[in-house]
Amino acid sequence: MTTSKAGVSAVDTHPKPQADHADRAKTVVQRIADLRAWLFLLALILVFEAWARFDFGGTFIFNPFNVQSIAIFAVAPLLLAMGQTFVIISGGIDLSLGFIMGLAAVVAAHVINAVTPSLGMPVAVLLGFLIAVLVAGIPGVINGLLVSRLRVPPFIGTLGMFGVARGVAFLLAGGTTVPVNNSFFALIGNGRVLGVPYIIIITAVFVLIMHYVLSQTRFGQHNYAIGANVQAARRAGIDIKSHLLRLYILSAGCAGLAGVLYSARFNAGAAQAGEPLLLDCVAAVVIGGASLFGGSGTILGTVAGAFVIAVIQYGLVFVNVEPFWQFISVGVVIIISVLIDQAQRRFSGGRVDE
Repeated sequence: MTTSKAGVSAVDTHPKPQADHADRAKTVVQRIADLRAWLFLLALILVFEAWARFDFGGTFIFNPFNVQSIAIFAVAPLLLAMGQTFVIISGGIDLSLGFIMGLAAVVAAHVINAVTPSLGMPVAVLLGFLIAVLVAGIPGVINGLLVSRLRVPPFIGTLGMFGVARGVAFLLAGGTTVPVNNSFFALIGNGRVLGVPYIIIITAVFVLIMHYVLSQTRFGQHNYAIGANVQAARRAGIDIKSHLLRLYILSAGCAGLAGVLYSARFNAGAAQAGEPLLLDCVAAVVIGGASLFGGSGTILGTVAGAFVIAVIQYGLVFVNVEPFWQFISVGVVIIISVLIDQAQRRFSGGRVDE
């Protein structure tokens, strides 16, 4: 059976305008979905700005104090969310981060108090930082071994470590907060350079480093590959076990840094420092566009997600709304983000479990 050139031409060329139009529409929808965190952030800023002008005759976002306060609100959950981003992209989750952060905060406080008289304030702060991050890495190693070697589901393994880290942190703290007697440490947590708090500068530098690691290094590319299809990643020669081990150590290290900066900001270590931030860090990653199915997500998206939560928390206080509404607001945004992610996967032909 033969087909004339005219017939082939008619079949091949006639649908192209419609196909091109559909492809363009698909691309636009996907880009909007990818930018949902920034769109959420813009919408929230506009709502609170309009609210502030209508009720108080003032401004919300054009007040430097408000902007700085929002950024400070975002620091701790954002640091936790950096490590959580890597884990969720790989297809896992780390539920232990909140109390690993608390453990690091308590360790930093004890170490700094112990060595300040003999080593001086700056050296004591440096030593406290290093030891706190190293101690935070211990539960990260255990999490990594549970998930990679013993094949414990990440949800269960890290939930168990949540309890262990919680207990150890409270034991070390003696059930209370541990005040820090070191003015140099307090300066890091509350000092400023050119009007910008040190903790915001430290966090911004760390965000840039993590963005580079995820987007420009082999480690980051392997992370995406494992989250997208672990069997294909294994066939491609990626050492899955070693990667997952490093991944959970990295996640715990981020929590360690968050704990140290928490202690510096409040000049005290507290075992429960990160307890209320676990939901916020997962929410920041999900709102930022990372898929709970794995294989997608960005650090910059997580930054936007963290600021969405910070704007909700600070904005509701600013307009004198009961703070309990922030839990409802964040929950609604999480649900909308997950629904958008599922719709995006269906639209692009990805797998969505029924």
